[in-house]
Amino acid sequence: MKIVLLDTATLGSDLNLSIIENEGKLTTYQTTKAEETIDRIKNADIIITNKVIIGEKEMESAKNLKLICVAATGTNNIDIAEAKKRNIVVANVKGYSTEAVAQHTISMILALQNSLIEFANESKSGNWSKSPIFTMLNHPFYELKDKKLGIIGYGTIGKRVAEMAKVFGMKILIGKRKGVNYTDEERVDFDVLIKESDVITVHTPLSENTRNLFAANEFKQMKSSAVIINTARGGIINEADLYSALKNKDIRAAAIDVTEKEPIPADHPLLTLGNIIITPHIAWTSVESRKKLLEGIIYNIQMFKEGKGSDIMVS
Repeated sequence: MKIVLLDTATLGSDLNLSIIENEGKLTTYQTTKAEETIDRIKNADIIITNKVIIGEKEMESAKNLKLICVAATGTNNIDIAEAKKRNIVVANVKGYSTEAVAQHTISMILALQNSLIEFANESKSGNWSKSPIFTMLNHPFYELKDKKLGIIGYGTIGKRVAEMAKVFGMKILIGKRKGVNYTDEERVDFDVLIKESDVITVHTPLSENTRNLFAANEFKQMKSSAVIINTARGGIINEADLYSALKNKDIRAAAIDVTEKEPIPADHPLLTLGNIIITPHIAWTSVESRKKLLEGIIYNIQMFKEGKGSDIMVS
């Protein structure tokens, strides 16, 4: 089988991708632009893609295509309905980044509560050296114990974040999404969560129901001392409204690993603010996570070759 991997750069140069060659003839590309996709996949039996879009026209051009392996959990870049029409199996990899994303989330919470970046910059800039006393007290430092952590999206990652946060003595609020019916009694209404939480962290998928889940109205209901974390998907937080909320100090701070457009535009207003941490969509990228991801891709190929495509097909 001919296997085409369209964006190896998204997997990192430290992974041994040659093990995929055990499953077929492998052709790899560091990155693939939209206008290059059709030519590169035209003879492929299997496509591996992280973020390269595979839609109707791409599938139409790839007459031999049987399997699309998404090198991620999210499948927003694949036209699933079109794939099903053409009997093309689409398989993703779940659960590979739980530990990494949860860890990054906690690190963001700690960085904001400890003013970690601000204090580190005080040392590097020479300001600490000029201090008339042995310490510096010009940035806030808040303990996590007894603070309320509101979690939106209580799947595998949300649950792991809760476990980690409890170690610090945080009190957990599990939010209900608007328009979703829940049977468990431990969840609180969305409006209650945003009003009571000291820290809010987002771990829900992006959908029409969650787009702009946090906008001006929600920020105005949050505590002025609260912070918000997003390691899920850009678009869940309205970025223009987030900018206004941070600039006007409606909320204290934010930390985000995702933006609506990625990479983030160099002139994005959020980059001008001092009370936000922005990391370049790296929460999932631990060495361990990427190894698990590669193992998951190979597993999906092997399952397909064994005639078990229905077991790995994205629903």
